[in-house]
Amino acid sequence: MATKAKAAREGLAGLRNIGPAMLLDFKLLGITSVADLAKEDADALYLRLCALTQARHDPCVHDTFAAAIHQAKTGEALAWWDFTPIRKTRQQNGSFPPVNL
Repeated sequence: MATKAKAAREGLAGLRNIGPAMLLDFKLLGITSVADLAKEDADALYLRLCALTQARHDPCVHDTFAAAIHQAKTGEALAWWDFTPIRKTRQQNGSFPPVNL
């Protein structure tokens, strides 16, 4: 399990679940550090990414944002799929933000 100190030392690439594609997404979104990421919201990042790319991204991208933000804030490195049930519940009850392109 990656610690908060390890993630801070290694940067965004040191976070669990973060690979080359997500690092490019962070760059596009202007997120350059774990400290930057800790100030973000998964809904806002997901909607910004969709708007910037003019494409509806797989909702699992939202889950990955949620997991990375959680780790950036707490140091707890959970799998991205741990956040999927929360998102699916929000989608079912209408509280997940719609992507308007």
